Amino acid sequence: MKYKLTTNLYLNDILKTKFITLTCMLIFISMQGQTIIFDNLLNKNVDENGMVDYQSLKKNEALLDDYLIFLQTTKPSENWSLNKQKAYWLNTYNAYTIKIILNNYPIKSIKEIKKKGKVVWKIPFIKIGEKNYTLDWIEHEILRKKFNDPRIHVGINCASISCPKLGNFAFSEDNIETALDNLMLEFINNGNRNKISENKLELSKIFDWFSIDFTKNGTIVDYLNKYASIKVSEKASIKYLTYDWRLNIK
Repeated sequence: MKYKLTTNLYLNDILKTKFITLTCMLIFISMQGQTIIFDNLLNKNVDENGMVDYQSLKKNEALLDDYLIFLQTTKPSENWSLNKQKAYWLNTYNAYTIKIILNNYPIKSIKEIKKKGKVVWKIPFIKIGEKNYTLDWIEHEILRKKFNDPRIHVGINCASISCPKLGNFAFSEDNIETALDNLMLEFINNGNRNKISENKLELSKIFDWFSIDFTKNGTIVDYLNKYASIKVSEKASIKYLTYDWRLNIK
């Protein structure tokens, strides 16, 4: 009897292990599939300059809604790698930004969107699990605080001309490091967003608004020199360009 009980317990442990393994595999497959949906939407509707075909996205809004449902029901776990968590929150920010644009389309600027006196970044319209989030909360309280990575500023997109361009792909655990480096490289060397020479800098306001993020390990010039095609002098003059909030419409 004791042997039979021990055998049953052993079999139960095996079944539990297999069930957990299968569940993890299904979650992984689901995440991969849903990320592919968002990746395809971006690939088809965002050009190489980050300009967006909102009219086409509006026609395929049901696919975006499916992806948002996935985000709502798949809250990141601390068991996830930091890259996986970062990719999730960047995709969430960008997907919901597109959604609120579509909800209010046609508009000329994201800044036109307001609700009950709140600007778009402070509207709690993002549902994850049982909590409601704002775009501001995801950017400042999650992405900036948790990951301590200045490159998140080229990962999130505010749907405006002066923003770092929206990539025409979804972030994933596997691509995020290379993708963020490439986006930062392109942003810093894009003459429409930053005008860089050895002794004179005309920079995006992003480097002003979030200077603390870019200067934790040196100066703004130190950070720029990691990516800039021109070696910038530490004595270079700096001024900031006017931000263009017009919609990034294709």
